[in-house]
Amino acid sequence: MIKIVSVILLLFAGGAYWLASRPKSDAGPAPISAEAKQYVRNLDLAEVDMKATDSFVSHRIVEITGKISNKGDRRVKLIELTCIFSDPYGQPLSRERVAIVRPNKGGLPPGETKSFRLPFDQLPPAWNQRLPQLVIAQIEFE
Repeated sequence: MIKIVSVILLLFAGGAYWLASRPKSDAGPAPISAEAKQYVRNLDLAEVDMKATDSFVSHRIVEITGKISNKGDRRVKLIELTCIFSDPYGQPLSRERVAIVRPNKGGLPPGETKSFRLPFDQLPPAWNQRLPQLVIAQIEFE
């Protein structure tokens, strides 16, 4: 019996050590670079709309659609937005970071416009049902 307890304690101590020694991965996404901050003025969000639909299992899905144009002279391979959902008093409730331009979808060349669709199915109940604030959070160039 003492051997079993010793083995369990040893496994527990080893697991605790392993968890404590793992590198921390909760640093969050990288902040936008100074170069990207300057380029934001060349990106144009347009025709942004929001609609809600109920799925066949009575689950509500909110979709934000729109277009993004690259009016600059650089090819962009990634653009991420932070969607800030607020309560009825305007206080932020939830922040969702989503990619609207991805490298695997061809990026966004200069002078081009692409459509995007952002589905959300886990929004807080206290959300004010208004279009969230959309902030360009990340830009990566090719």
